Amino acid sequence: MLELSALGLLQRHPLHGYRLKQELELFMSSCMSVNYGAIYPLLKRLEERGHIAAIARESGDAGPSRTIYGITPSGRDRWRQKMLEHPQDSWVKSRARFAIKFFFFSDLEQEARLELMEHRLVLCRARYKSFSEKPLPEDFYQVAVWNRHLEVLKSEIEWVQRQIAIEGQEQGSPDTAQAKAGRNHSGDR
Repeated sequence: MLELSALGLLQRHPLHGYRLKQELELFMSSCMSVNYGAIYPLLKRLEERGHIAAIARESGDAGPSRTIYGITPSGRDRWRQKMLEHPQDSWVKSRARFAIKFFFFSDLEQEARLELMEHRLVLCRARYKSFSEKPLPEDFYQVAVWNRHLEVLKSEIEWVQRQIAIEGQEQGSPDTAQAKAGRNHSGDR
C-alpha cells in the first residue's frame, strides 16, 4: 500500500522524502502507519526500477539538501497496475487498500472507478452474508462486537452503493471531483 500511495502522491506533484512522509501521514494515516525508515528505501527502489526520477535538489533548512522526486511514465504505469489489482488481503488490509485507492479515484477513468467500487461491494456483501449466517457467540461482549462488525459492514455497503450511484450520475467530469470534494467530511450529505 505504501508503494501505491507514494506513486499516487508523486503523480500529483514532485516531492522530497520528508514532504512525502508528511503527505502520507496527512492523507493516509487512517489507513496505514508510515515510518521514516520505510520511505527512503522505497524511494530508492522506485528510482532503481525507473518508476521515479530525481528531478531537483533543494537545500535543507538546517541539514543536507533534499532530493525532489517526480514520477516517470513507467511509474504511472506501475501506479495504475497497483490501483487495478485485487490482491488477497486480510479483511482489515483490504478495507485500508480500498480507502487508499478511493483517495486517488480522480486520477482514474470512470470505468475503472466503477469496476473497483463494484468489486468492493461484492466483497462487502459476501462478508456480511457470511457473518450474518454464523451462530452468535454466547458472551455478551462478543455479541456486541459481532453486531458492531455487521453494522460497519452494512454502513460500508450503503456508502459504496451511494458512491456508485453518484459516479453513474456525474459521468466523471472534471468538475465532479470538485463537487465531491466540497461535501462534508463524512463524504456524503
